[in-house]
Amino acid sequence: MIVETFPVGMLACNCTILGDPESGEAIVIDGGDDVDAIAMRLARHGLRPRYLLHTHAHFDHIGALGPLRERCGGAGLLHHADRPLYASLAQQFRMIGLPGSIEPVALDGDLTDGDELRAGALRLRAIHTPGHTPGSTSFAFDHGGETTLFTGDTLFRGGVGRWDLGGTSLEDIVDSIRTKLFVYPDAAQVVCGHGPPTSIGTERATNPFLL
Repeated sequence: MIVETFPVGMLACNCTILGDPESGEAIVIDGGDDVDAIAMRLARHGLRPRYLLHTHAHFDHIGALGPLRERCGGAGLLHHADRPLYASLAQQFRMIGLPGSIEPVALDGDLTDGDELRAGALRLRAIHTPGHTPGSTSFAFDHGGETTLFTGDTLFRGGVGRWDLGGTSLEDIVDSIRTKLFVYPDAAQVVCGHGPPTSIGTERATNPFLL
């Protein structure tokens, strides 16, 4: 399996490519910017996306959906509870004071808690983890007896995501982590939406929001 995580955009959102070399199919998580870089990495591995998945609808995680889909293919999916936030993409961009503009494009479908996304031999499970945004979704990737969790801006190394940018509450984000993510073993690796990776065990033992 191919697993490659790298920062994209001026807010350094972590984008991940999961690829199955045998089938040539891939899943891209949070392709929010830098379409050229994502396309180059896919081409280098001989991969074509089956899904373009987004953990939530903030522009740095989903802003490149249109041009990425046009260039590389793949179905763009987002949890339905974040559709209103996604509709405000242009306002989000202006609020941060960034130059240029960005507009939402049509989605190809909705993510629902428990969905299984398949691409070749890849299996990814959607986990609805609201709090940072109403539709925030994490993804569990089981491989070789291990689990990697892609948590978007829900869980960070030593912290949690903000809940004042179209989210719900700190209580909701903590509840999502405790009831949906902490069910995984300590060894489960965590790829966060920004910054360095961590593990469930590390966050269970040391994250000040969760002690």
